Amino acid sequence: MFTYKVGIKKDEHDSFVESSSLVCLLQSSTWGKVKNNWENELIGFYSNDKMVGTASVLIKKLPLNFSVIYIPRGPILDYSNRKLLKFVIDSLKEYGKRKNALFIKIDPLILRSSFKLGDEQVINQESENIISDIKKFGGIWHGLTKEMSATIQPRFQANVYTQADIESTFPKHTKRLMNDARKRGVYTERADITQIEEFSNVVALTETRKNISLRNKEYFKNLMEMYGNDAYLHLAKVNVPQKLKEYKKNLEEINKQLLETQDHQKKMLTKLEQQKNSTTKYIKELESLNIISDEDMVIAGILSIQFGDTMEMLYAGMDDLFKTFYPQYLLNPKVFSDAYDNGIRWSNIGGIQGNLDDGLTKFKSNFNPTIEETIGEFDIPVNKIFFSLSQLAYKLKKQKKLKFKKK
Repeated sequence: MFTYKVGIKKDEHDSFVESSSLVCLLQSSTWGKVKNNWENELIGFYSNDKMVGTASVLIKKLPLNFSVIYIPRGPILDYSNRKLLKFVIDSLKEYGKRKNALFIKIDPLILRSSFKLGDEQVINQESENIISDIKKFGGIWHGLTKEMSATIQPRFQANVYTQADIESTFPKHTKRLMNDARKRGVYTERADITQIEEFSNVVALTETRKNISLRNKEYFKNLMEMYGNDAYLHLAKVNVPQKLKEYKKNLEEINKQLLETQDHQKKMLTKLEQQKNSTTKYIKELESLNIISDEDMVIAGILSIQFGDTMEMLYAGMDDLFKTFYPQYLLNPKVFSDAYDNGIRWSNIGGIQGNLDDGLTKFKSNFNPTIEETIGEFDIPVNKIFFSLSQLAYKLKKQKKLKFKKK
């Protein structure tokens, strides 16, 4: 005997989501508050008064009193239980009618495949059965899309599963760039809300460079206030004048040793010449920046949120003036390390294109991620008369948005 209830308590909802194998930040009750341009309600599903499913639904009001409903990375339930799945979809349709919804969009965190880059991609047969069942119960599947722009949430994402010595899993190329960053004086730390403006500034620089729109300082501040200790702000910093003094002092010492080294000490002379060339290179690089202020500068940052034993690395920014300092190669490992220390199982470093040959995939491959492919989006029609028209309008709006981004 299944029943459902609208307006359940946040703790009941969050507790169920956190204990599920489908746990995801986007289904946390707080995320509904973050998306303050949508209405939000929590729906619980029960079997003989025991919770067996839940959904945090986002409701967007449309003209003429219509609406659309979106359940990001949900609903949360045992999808192998076909009777429960049918009940949940039927209940959502009933709920959608009360909200005068045109359709309900869902994109559950059901994995179709999980693999390392370069390994064979093995399809999870159970996911194929779930796709078939959702379609049978009224869902219209968007298919195995490849482009990130084809869905609201990326169908392919890169997850780093944490462990004690995460750096040992990275390729040699990554370790070399981490070492280069350290030589340039880059260091990382977990910051607090008092440094949100510095983070916002480097995000703004990234927006300008990539011609994209992310979020502003108030949004980031609001996010950190809402999630409290579960919000992780990591910053990469450098003190250029201080590092410059250090290298100049090192160069003086190297030159002194060169003068004191005998001609027959060829190995020592070769080593010192290499150190001199390397140190001179760093000095020229630092001097070219023309940084006068003797203060630690924020040159990159990442804002992440923990929910349950998972982490979403949501926003990142970098000052392009310091791109050869490779701060992101120290920042990401710092996030993974802190995540591991706090019992976090995996960190999502973001979506990638399904063809796996784009620039994002290449960059993220530096951290040995596991690529996880979800089954994708489904639309559940509620108002069948206007559903087709709404889909056409949504498609045209998306095309217009993409066209604007390309300009």
